[in-house]
Amino acid sequence: MPDRTTLRSDTSTPNDARDKSGWSASMYNRSASFVYSPSFVAPVLDLLAAQPGERILDIGCGSGELTMMIQLIVEQKEGGAVVGTDFSESMVKKALQNGVKNAFVADAQDLVLPDGDPTMQGKYDAVFSNAALHWCKRDPLGVLVGARKVLKPGGRIAAEMGGFMNVIGIRATLHDIIRSKGRDPEELDPWYFPSPEDYGRLLITAGFEPTHISLTPRITPLANGLYDWLNLFARASFLSGFSDEEACEVMREVEDRMRGDCMDASGRWAMMYARLRFTAVLKAE
Repeated sequence: MPDRTTLRSDTSTPNDARDKSGWSASMYNRSASFVYSPSFVAPVLDLLAAQPGERILDIGCGSGELTMMIQLIVEQKEGGAVVGTDFSESMVKKALQNGVKNAFVADAQDLVLPDGDPTMQGKYDAVFSNAALHWCKRDPLGVLVGARKVLKPGGRIAAEMGGFMNVIGIRATLHDIIRSKGRDPEELDPWYFPSPEDYGRLLITAGFEPTHISLTPRITPLANGLYDWLNLFARASFLSGFSDEEACEVMREVEDRMRGDCMDASGRWAMMYARLRFTAVLKAE
């Protein structure tokens, strides 16, 4: 086993440079393709039930795999369009390369549609989001207020996000280790994992009527192991203030502590996700 001080701080390749938001589309595609795997996304796509001719805004579109699926449906009828938006320039660039026709960079917590493009301007039939809204800890209500502003009267929102007890063991271990380093893990924690009851109240506050809300546990395999997952999802958030060497040590310690719970006898890693899925319609004013 190599000495811990000689271990690389991440498993990056030369193409994995993170953008200013801390994301890298190539790292995301390599380490988190499960996010858009057909079996995992089928429930939320069913909740959206996109129809030909609809205009749909995809918040947190990532590298665009699901946006493309929706695009194929809505463009079957004239006027149909899907527009993707993401906080990461790297993700939006990759989405456009993947064939998404319309995408722009924006903060979902303060959503502003870009000027000058009639496809992106105007009202939408639906807002969609998968695996993104739990990153909106600063202002989760702001996300729903932004969705309300862009929706047509009676428009709907359908989304899946991390919910109550999502990655609970990993999160608690990160908090414990970061606290032991003399830092405040609550301040560094980027995640918002609400319960169905709490999020239902948030939807109502924002002017929506919830039509479905559920919390579903899901075992999520980690093809490249826990360290790679941490490097993608925690290095630029929880561990942004740590040096590469310090961050490496933290991630290796988390990996060591979680080995008994998250790795089977054959060496395969997995973790327990809890997915909050919901639909809601915009109430008449």
